[in-house]
Amino acid sequence: MAGLDVVVMAAGKGTRMKSRLPKVLHRLAGRPMVRHVLDAVAALGARRVVLVTGHGAEAVEAALRPGAGQALPFALDFARQEPQLGTGHAVQQAAPLLPEDGTVLVLNGDVPLITAATLRALAAAAADGALAVLTIALDDPSGYGRIVRDARGAVRAIVEHKDASAAERAIRETNAGMMAVPGARLRGWLARLHNRNAQGEYYLTDIVALAVADGVPVRAVTTEDAVEVAGVNSPAQLAALERAFQRRQAERLMEAGVRLADPARFDLRGTLQCGADVEIDVGCVFEGEVSLGEGVRIGAHCVIADARIAAGAVIHPFSHVAGGAVDKGGAVEVGEGALVGPFARLRPGARLGAQVHIGNFVEVKNSTLAEGAKANHLAYLGDATVGARVNYGAGSITANYDGVHKHRTVIGDDVQVGSNCVLVAPVTLGAGSTVAGGSTITKDTPAGALAVARGRQVSIEHWKRPVRTAQGR
Repeated sequence: MAGLDVVVMAAGKGTRMKSRLPKVLHRLAGRPMVRHVLDAVAALGARRVVLVTGHGAEAVEAALRPGAGQALPFALDFARQEPQLGTGHAVQQAAPLLPEDGTVLVLNGDVPLITAATLRALAAAAADGALAVLTIALDDPSGYGRIVRDARGAVRAIVEHKDASAAERAIRETNAGMMAVPGARLRGWLARLHNRNAQGEYYLTDIVALAVADGVPVRAVTTEDAVEVAGVNSPAQLAALERAFQRRQAERLMEAGVRLADPARFDLRGTLQCGADVEIDVGCVFEGEVSLGEGVRIGAHCVIADARIAAGAVIHPFSHVAGGAVDKGGAVEVGEGALVGPFARLRPGARLGAQVHIGNFVEVKNSTLAEGAKANHLAYLGDATVGARVNYGAGSITANYDGVHKHRTVIGDDVQVGSNCVLVAPVTLGAGSTVAGGSTITKDTPAGALAVARGRQVSIEHWKRPVRTAQGR
């Protein structure tokens, strides 16, 4: 949207959060609240955003600077509000950084679920030089500014709760805390604000009455969605908003055909793409970018992050599939019909082919397993290339780190690795070879060979165990 600039107020301390962390950095769906607001703004084509910081300013600014997370499609500036003297005072700090030839959206950094569609409607209502405010009717409007209209229904003012008369407090239509202001008028109105009110603050909402006095049209854009305009002031409010958001995500997935065992016990903290007939049991968490192919089943209490899981695969309960950044090749890949878990861990760079089995308490990191390979119990595969149909025994590990560098283990097709083996990388096991249980392998093994690397068993007959004596106790 051409000529659109945005101010995001994020200076508040959030005393009721009872936390050293600045309020806007508290997470909802795995991301800081203020980041959700900026994501909504990103869809608008804004040319500039000014974030007003105050309490914990250094931490907030560091979390949002380039390189601190996902890139933003607009110029981001910061303005400091110290001390914090109200919403009008906050926007006064941002005003010198704003052009005067467009529309300025003023938003709150602690209202994380505002949608781009609503913001677009708000900005459009002010596109001809009007002032637009976002409103919502509440059954209990206590604490909110009231929208005062005249006999013809035109908006005349916003009166804050503490300054409202009994008649004004009976009004159910409230200020949702966001407005769109003509840039050419903003600085003049801000200069006319005063703090002669119950809270001794400079209210941004007072510019509504100033606009009316100046003959500028004031329009109300009304929403009925209390969740998208809900602010967060306490851990309880944050938790309630988290559950409302997660329920909406769960409902969208179920409408698309995903079977959730219990939508109240589901958490999505990123993006999730699902094919047909996907089943997800209770207590699962999805983070980053995850795709589930047709017929995938996710067992109870799994954490799946940055992963591509192909059709027919099963992730059994209590497994942790934790990929790295998708754009850097760290995503975990699980092939068709593969079985993972329970209690398995797949780390960044794990790539499982079709019909691979990864069993309980098996960890795979930066390793590729070809079709039909199996590691069913208590094993570690790190920095390894594993061929087809390999059977990797319980308790076996790749010793991939020499204290300075990581090294790779290559296991050919049809290799059998016995239990409790250590494969000291770099090492290659030839196709069809066998490693005897308990062996420590430090040299390459030929194809088809049996490798045994362990001490010879000695049995001492008539040996007696030491007996604890009374004195020894």
